[in-house]
Amino acid sequence: MPNDDAVRVEQLVRTYRSGPDTVTALAGVDAAFVRGTFTAVMGPSGSGKSTLLQTAAGLDRPTSGRVWIGDTELSRLSETKLTMLRRNRIGFVFQSYNLIGALTVRENIELPLRLAGTRPDRGWLDEVVARVGLGPRLRHRPAELSGGQQQRVAIARALATRPDVIFSDEPTGALDSQTAAEVLGLLRSVVDGYGQTVIMVTHDRGAASYADRVLHMSDGSIVRAEAMHSVLAQVG
Repeated sequence: MPNDDAVRVEQLVRTYRSGPDTVTALAGVDAAFVRGTFTAVMGPSGSGKSTLLQTAAGLDRPTSGRVWIGDTELSRLSETKLTMLRRNRIGFVFQSYNLIGALTVRENIELPLRLAGTRPDRGWLDEVVARVGLGPRLRHRPAELSGGQQQRVAIARALATRPDVIFSDEPTGALDSQTAAEVLGLLRSVVDGYGQTVIMVTHDRGAASYADRVLHMSDGSIVRAEAMHSVLAQVG
């Protein structure tokens, strides 16, 4: 396992039963995601992009093939150890934010650390809060925030444990275009500013233009890899 890969998948297959039929969501995918890079995964509905994210993140077990987070192969882990790995080494940002309404912004951000029984690093959390622009909002609850602010809380929560990688599934799907651009710029900044690794599923080519590269999927396979500048040229 090369040290510069934050995530690697090898011959990843995921099949499902749908009545009498077998549906192949992933058809032997090979991919590596280098540390400190931003990768977007695109494709039509049913192409396998969300299944790739879920299996690479340890949220779903592949039918066959292997997944590494750093030098840890996920298939070797028990469910308990896999849960601990997701909690400590992976950050998640979803379209639905997944914030807890009864908790304040600060409490939501610190939740992964508290679940792991880890003492918060105040210096790091203060830096993250400043980066996402939530300083004046720490005592507010999610219902008091705009959608963009809630997504900023989700990004800060994902960064709280200094994860190996952040997986993001349609993070701007519920946002207006201006707010979406702000959130995408924030994801870009945590890659550039912190050397964070981000893997994002999106259907939006404008969103994908913030990434370093774009993987295009179709019928459960990666059919093309595209550098950011070529995507920007087509978006622009």
